Amino acid sequence: MKPTKSTSRFTAFAKATSRATGRPYAFGLAGAVIIVWIVTGPLFHFSDTWQLVINTGTTIVTFLMVFLIQNTQNRDSEALQIKLDELIRSQAGAHNALLDLEELEEHELDSIRENYGELAKKAREELRQGRSDTGSPDMDRKGMRRGDEEYANPATKQ
Repeated sequence: MKPTKSTSRFTAFAKATSRATGRPYAFGLAGAVIIVWIVTGPLFHFSDTWQLVINTGTTIVTFLMVFLIQNTQNRDSEALQIKLDELIRSQAGAHNALLDLEELEEHELDSIRENYGELAKKAREELRQGRSDTGSPDMDRKGMRRGDEEYANPATKQ
């Protein structure tokens, strides 16, 4: 698999806009527009049209920026997930079942998170007792350690 750069015009535009609007000069430019608008108020007698210009302009910019920001965040999030998946895949002893977790249902994620919370709780207790907290415990299908009742899902305990 060879990574390539996107050839989509929208992606290129979204990246460039995201980079540009995240810079201090973009903030300065927005501030300058507002100052110009305020200064021109007396010239236009603070009319409804004068107010409508800034309201319309900010609404349009905000509306478009929402989609550009969402596109950038989606792309960044997906790239990060792929990188994390690759780290998991390439790590000896890692649980490959954790690949692609973002595609699971909320209750499945909650169950896995709860089991890892229990694992962390046990590890902290081992540290308090002067033992090591390192290692890769075996996990069963539900994300629990095999053969260790302490790691059973508390929601399923009777």
